[in-house]
Amino acid sequence: MARVVRYQITHSTLYTYSHPVELGSHCVKLCPRTDGQQRLQQFHLEVDPLPQQHTRLLDPDGNVADRFWFDPQPVQSLKFVTTAEVEVVCQNPFDYLAAPWAIACPWDYPSSLALRLYPYRQLTTPHPRVVELAQDLLHQVEGNAGLFVSQLTQRIYEDCRYIHRLEGAPQLPGITLSQRTGTCRDFALLWVEACRVAGLAARFVSGYQRGDETTTQHELHAWGEVYMPGGGWRGFDPTLGLAVTDGHIAVAATGDPRRAAPVSGDIQSPLGRPQTSLVCDIRLVDDALFSQTQSQSQ
Repeated sequence: MARVVRYQITHSTLYTYSHPVELGSHCVKLCPRTDGQQRLQQFHLEVDPLPQQHTRLLDPDGNVADRFWFDPQPVQSLKFVTTAEVEVVCQNPFDYLAAPWAIACPWDYPSSLALRLYPYRQLTTPHPRVVELAQDLLHQVEGNAGLFVSQLTQRIYEDCRYIHRLEGAPQLPGITLSQRTGTCRDFALLWVEACRVAGLAARFVSGYQRGDETTTQHELHAWGEVYMPGGGWRGFDPTLGLAVTDGHIAVAATGDPRRAAPVSGDIQSPLGRPQTSLVCDIRLVDDALFSQTQSQSQ
């Protein structure tokens, strides 16, 4: 029996402004992706006010993006409502055999693969605390890449405390380590940077997470993915301390978390920058389905 989990997702995003504004172009990245572990069955997006023009495209990272242009008329609110149906089939995140050269870090990537993974291996100047964390874990696991990413996920989960911060970019990984607090996007960025310090290609992922049976209200979630030669992109969630399976629904994946923003855009007003309030409402319902891997007699 192969387990399939079907999700129904409704996501409402409402911006209200303290005085009238004109809406510039806006980009929305809320369409769940289709890959080897999840399948998008349907997706619908409503916008108020109605846009003058709308196009759907793939960004450079392969994520679906909806771009809107609006009439130059004053408004005091902007609302996006998405509905999606997604099937997720990932049960075992370790169902692969690593390439022989990709067991112990650092990896010597083949040149063609190294070129394609370059955006996910880039480091500016990592914080000394992040370097120390990565080197300490590499020493503990004797360079084993699979153990490293699992131990890193656990270390962040155990050492850091989750706080709620609905808006804003992820804080710098060094700050997260120093304060030992952060949001899911802070922990995801720390995880990604530590993987890159270890020489692994890693990226930031935004999406949804099922939660427990009592969860009725949801928020956007974030985690990390590492490219495992022989296994492709594999997700790990340092906020929850686990490998990603069928409880996560991925929307956007990118080397730079700024490019995973669910909504981005411009507003203008002759009265100056308004105060903006944001209200999000996310409803997620799952239905576990089972399909026969082979026909069986009744």
